[in-house]
Amino acid sequence: MPELGAATSGPLRELDVTRLIDERRLSVFNWLVVFVCFFVALADGYDIIAAAFASPLLVKQFGVSAASMGPVLSASLGGIFFGSLIFGWVGDRLGRRMAIMLSCLVIGVFTLACARVGSINELFWLRLFAGIGIGGMLPNIIALNAEFSPKRMRATLIIVMFTGVTFGGVLPGPVASWLVPSYGWPVLFLIGGVLPLVMALVVALALPESPKFLVLKGRHLDRALATLRRMEPGMALDQRTRLMATELRAPGMLHPGLLFRDGLGTITVLLWLLFICNQMVFYFVNSWLPTVLTEADIPLSHAAWATALFQFGGTVGGLVLGRPFDRRGFLPVAMLFMLALPVTALIGYTANDETVLMATVALSGFALLGLQFGLNAGSALIYPTAYRATGSGWAFAVGRLGSVAGPVIAGLLVGVVSIQHFFLVLALPLGIGVIASLALAQRYVQRFHGTSLRAAEVHID
Repeated sequence: MPELGAATSGPLRELDVTRLIDERRLSVFNWLVVFVCFFVALADGYDIIAAAFASPLLVKQFGVSAASMGPVLSASLGGIFFGSLIFGWVGDRLGRRMAIMLSCLVIGVFTLACARVGSINELFWLRLFAGIGIGGMLPNIIALNAEFSPKRMRATLIIVMFTGVTFGGVLPGPVASWLVPSYGWPVLFLIGGVLPLVMALVVALALPESPKFLVLKGRHLDRALATLRRMEPGMALDQRTRLMATELRAPGMLHPGLLFRDGLGTITVLLWLLFICNQMVFYFVNSWLPTVLTEADIPLSHAAWATALFQFGGTVGGLVLGRPFDRRGFLPVAMLFMLALPVTALIGYTANDETVLMATVALSGFALLGLQFGLNAGSALIYPTAYRATGSGWAFAVGRLGSVAGPVIAGLLVGVVSIQHFFLVLALPLGIGVIASLALAQRYVQRFHGTSLRAAEVHID
């Protein structure tokens, strides 16, 4: 870590912001960033699930069929697709902090409006627009954490932060049980609207913009200096300091084509393929596990426990993956795909023994949701600061193709095949994932051990 003197005269001194952040120790500042973004992600996870708990009551109130809620529940997924693309670009153009605040405002405003909805059609459009905010938040909280984290701990801190989505997804259940009986279904959306609005204020007050981003953009360099002083209080920085960032600048206008330049083309394609395969299998299992187990004469309460174990196992899987990912790149991701293939494909064959079933489902969640955490972090490690949010945003958006296809394929198989064969079809996308992840692990090592980066230098006048 460079040490700078306090004098304001003499020769210019260079400070490599990338090296400073990559090599520094973890500090209270790092945990503040993780803590705030964890609660931003928690609000995000809550809003993704809240509508599902309001659905049965909305069906009764508006006198519609349960099937009519399908498009409503899928609307936010469509919004996430567009939001990931739009706000990924915004994050790389205006800054991660600004994109996170705007995303929070979008989620908050449109989710609050859901509490006063007058028809299912209105709810569909409100959930679609709320989904745009949800999708926009994800790539930017990942990018911001990546750009404040030391290189040796980057994947770990991103994964810890991103578990907020999982914990947020647990909250609508207790709210539905404790508050909905007294206040009705609107309380689900009131809480879901207030949380992101509060977090927008917290982000505005507590989180600075990424210094790497500011240096590469060559603007608001006084803010970059202030943030660096906050990160390293003992370091003297003055007007004789030249900031530089040993990272690639985005050439000209930001566009998706950048994700295929500088040796990133094959890596981007493989990453997208892994997102599709993982989300297809994850949503296939997560959406239909209770229904399939219930039809196999397993009590509904036990099926609910299986779903909870699936989520819990996934959170553990993500946390376990963090440190190996930081050390070994995408190789641990390939190992999780290898684990996911047999345990997920064979879930149906364990249905006659509930103890074995619960263990298999938990292990499947460990691998599948752990993979989702790992791929999220990986998208931030692959792309440079100049278009990191765009890269993550496109990966999230393309992955939505799998999240939509998974439940649809499962719906076509329900009642047609036995429970033993129901999950067996997942061996195909998981097998593709094994091959693609091994190829990506090799490409990742080649790319990031053999490419020199251009330094962007900015003098603070």
